[in-house]
Amino acid sequence: MVVVPAQDAADAGTGVLEGLAAGRPALGVGVRHARTADVARMARGAGYDVLWIDLEHSAMPIDAAAQIAATATDLGLEAWVRVPERDCGTIGRLLDGGASGIIMPRVETAEEARRVVDAARFPPRGQRSQLALLPQNGFRRLPAAELMRRADRATSVHILLESAAGIAQADAIAALDGVDILHVGLNDLSVDLGHVGDVRHPALTECCARVAAAAARHGKLAAVGGVAGADHYRDLLAAGMAPLILAAIDTDILATGLAQRAQDWRQQLAERS
Repeated sequence: MVVVPAQDAADAGTGVLEGLAAGRPALGVGVRHARTADVARMARGAGYDVLWIDLEHSAMPIDAAAQIAATATDLGLEAWVRVPERDCGTIGRLLDGGASGIIMPRVETAEEARRVVDAARFPPRGQRSQLALLPQNGFRRLPAAELMRRADRATSVHILLESAAGIAQADAIAALDGVDILHVGLNDLSVDLGHVGDVRHPALTECCARVAAAAARHGKLAAVGGVAGADHYRDLLAAGMAPLILAAIDTDILATGLAQRAQDWRQQLAERS
């Protein structure tokens, strides 16, 4: 017997994306160091909206990423996973394991972006392989067409532009059916453009405006990472970027906390000597 639930979180669509489109800010936290689902519970308790699980800049195994993502999804958070560069082979496994979004770094052509869409979306929009059960649906069995529809609504595809070549192809990439957000990675882009570390350089701001305009022409969102601070964010919002704020990364929080705790103890000991 096939049991169809009345309503699932997956059936409600991606609320964060809808909020961003309406101009509502969303806070994201990057996950590189954590290996257990507790980081999702901490993020939920702290009021974050998105987990950005980073497999490009960590040694995290897929299993750990999927467990964290599935817990985040259960708690009502978006769980986006940045896969290693050009690694389309892990996309289906992560989505099958509980991720709600895929971020592909350093995309430079519409053909590369099309491969990401093919891996992330079921037919007819893509070529994602069929399966009968998904954690996002509580592993309840659905008719195949219904499962595909719900999964497609709950899945977001993010294309990360980090080079001049990628920026030049922003319009063609934004035009692809199945792409939801174009992200600009300011740190790598600053290197590619010859302005290493100067993420506020006018050339980078112009790139952001160009990507935002391309996204808007095709009804998509544009976002940016590597921002210098709140004033910089405000400038980029004025250029058309969505208010998606990567507010923290677990490695930075841990390193900063450890350094501060060591400094506090040394100061206390020095005061008593």
